Amino acid sequence: MRARYGVPLTLTAVGAAGLAYAAGFEVRSFRLRRVTVPVLPRGMRPLRVLQVSDIHMVSGQRKKQRWLQSLAGLRPDFVINTGDNLSDTEGVPETLDALGPLMEFPGAYVFGSNDYYGPKLRNPARYLIERAQGRHGLNGNAPAVGVVHNPWEELRDAFDAAGWVGLSNSRGRLKLDGIEIALTGLDDPHIKRDRYAEVAGGPESGADLSLAVVHAPYLRSLDAFTADGYPLILAGHTHGGQLCIPFYGALVTNCDIDTDRVKGLSTHTAAGHTSYLHVSAGCGTNRYTPVRFACPPEATLLTLTAQD
Repeated sequence: MRARYGVPLTLTAVGAAGLAYAAGFEVRSFRLRRVTVPVLPRGMRPLRVLQVSDIHMVSGQRKKQRWLQSLAGLRPDFVINTGDNLSDTEGVPETLDALGPLMEFPGAYVFGSNDYYGPKLRNPARYLIERAQGRHGLNGNAPAVGVVHNPWEELRDAFDAAGWVGLSNSRGRLKLDGIEIALTGLDDPHIKRDRYAEVAGGPESGADLSLAVVHAPYLRSLDAFTADGYPLILAGHTHGGQLCIPFYGALVTNCDIDTDRVKGLSTHTAAGHTSYLHVSAGCGTNRYTPVRFACPPEATLLTLTAQD
C-alpha cells in the first residue's frame, strides 16, 4: 500500500505546497531591482529612473498599493510606466492612489493591452502552445471578440494632469534641472497598435539623452528602435515568465523575444547598432492567474551613468 500510493501522495503534497507558496507568498513578495546602465554623455551627472510596469491592479490589493506608494521614497529623477496598469474595470481609483506619490515626479508612460481591455480566463498551457507555434497576441491569433473595455481614458487623463508624458506612438521631452530627456514611445505591439512610422527618425538633436519606451518587447519594435540608434529601450509585458523553474528560468515570454532576455538588463543588436534593453518583470499578474513562482514581483531603479 505504501509503495503504491506513497509517491503520488508526495508529489501531490509538493505541488500543493508550491501552489500555496506561489499564490500566497511570492505573488506579494515585492522587490526592487537595481541596475546601472552606462548610456549618458561623458561628464553628465547620473540619473535615477524608476520603472514600474504590469501593475494589473485589482480592487482590494492594499499591500501592492502601499508598496507602490513607498517607492516615492527613492526620490527618482523621473518615472517610466511601461503599461498594463489595470486588471479590473473598477481598478482606476486604486491605481491612481497607488501611483499618486510617484506622480509628483516627472514621468512618462505607454499603455499595454490590459489598460484597454479586461483580462479573459485562459488555460496557462496555451502560452506554451502558442510559443511552440510562434503565435503571440494578435500577431498570430484571431482578434479578440467580446472583450471588456477598461476605462483607460480616465487613467490617461490623470497621468496627463500630473504632467506625465504620454508616449503611445508619439514623442515627448522631460526637463530636469537643465537636462533634457527626449522620449520616443510606441503603443502596444501585442495588439498591433504600434505605428513606428509615426515616430521614426532616431534620437532627437539637442537632447542630452534619448530613450525608447514600449510595453511589449516584440522584436520588430526592438529592431526599429535599435536600428535608429536609441541607447536604451525600456519595456515590460513578460512578467519575467511569471511561473519559472528554479535554476532554469522562464518557459514563456508571451511575445517573440527569447527567454534569456525575459527580464532584467540585456542588449539588442540590429542593423549594426546595439542598444541596452531593460525588461521589467512587473509587479502584478492577470487577475485570473494570481500566482508567481521563482519570479517575484518587482520595480526597477535604473541608475544611468556616463559611458566609459
